[in-house]
Amino acid sequence: MHNEHKMKIFACRKSKPLAEKIAKALGTELGKSEVLEFSDGEFQPSFNESVRGATVFIVQSTFPPVENLFELLLMIDAAKRASAHTVIAVMPYFGWARQDRKDKPRVSIGAKLVANILHAAGCDRVMTCDLHADQIQGFFDFPVDHLYASNIFLPYLRDKHIENLAIAAPDMGGAKRANAYARYLQCPVIICHKSRERANVVGSITAIGDVAGKNVIIVDDMIDTAGTLTKAANVLKEMGALSVKACATHAVFSGNAYERIAESALEEVIVTDTIPLSSDPAKDTGKITVLSVADTFANVIEKVYNYEPISDSFIF
Repeated sequence: MHNEHKMKIFACRKSKPLAEKIAKALGTELGKSEVLEFSDGEFQPSFNESVRGATVFIVQSTFPPVENLFELLLMIDAAKRASAHTVIAVMPYFGWARQDRKDKPRVSIGAKLVANILHAAGCDRVMTCDLHADQIQGFFDFPVDHLYASNIFLPYLRDKHIENLAIAAPDMGGAKRANAYARYLQCPVIICHKSRERANVVGSITAIGDVAGKNVIIVDDMIDTAGTLTKAANVLKEMGALSVKACATHAVFSGNAYERIAESALEEVIVTDTIPLSSDPAKDTGKITVLSVADTFANVIEKVYNYEPISDSFIF
């Protein structure tokens, strides 16, 4: 059954490179849109073609700054006011996802607030990848398609045929993900336990599991300042790991992340293009491998558009 509503794909500014790859994988081109900027920093996105009655996909990862989220909201609002039939936010990286609960008194639950704002803007559906916490899907009052980068990472790792492989979780929170990877690759799991001094500052790390003589791959959903990751890698190397690599979906890479990775025991850091990497050649450590999520998103976009099931698009 083919959808009677025309499919149109648009991109906000920061996610344009990924959106172009998604459109190419779908055999189409990005819709025409532009952003008018005012001298005080305010901006106004607009569609330069009709979206009346269309199923509109808007691609934007909402990594900081706030402009990226707000530009997406304005685009959704513009599409709704231009009589789009359905507006789907394709958010490869869903920002504010670390604020998924009250972990201390008097804090916001940012992920829930973002879900509410997307709904208020007129969003009908969200498509995202590797949420920081699975339960965030329940914050939305409309469908969420939650994709996993394991679809890309696992075949890549399997095809390397790494001997004496072990999968490591950088902290207790990542144990479930590490266990799923280890089950697929049929190898043991190592859990790193960390004590945090304060946000973005790690105290000490210890590893639980058989590390000596293993080629270890640390798996995580994101790398922010790379503090936890590089500390864990160095500890694993000190404990006798033959090599340490890392796999993480979202390359936030804030602060001194690039420098930390360059100076660490990590041999390779495999990430996706949900967030564009720095184009500064000085940041190129030679250790970073980027795998694209474009085909994965294109596949699910096509299935959602044609009302086809997407459950067979997942390894786990």
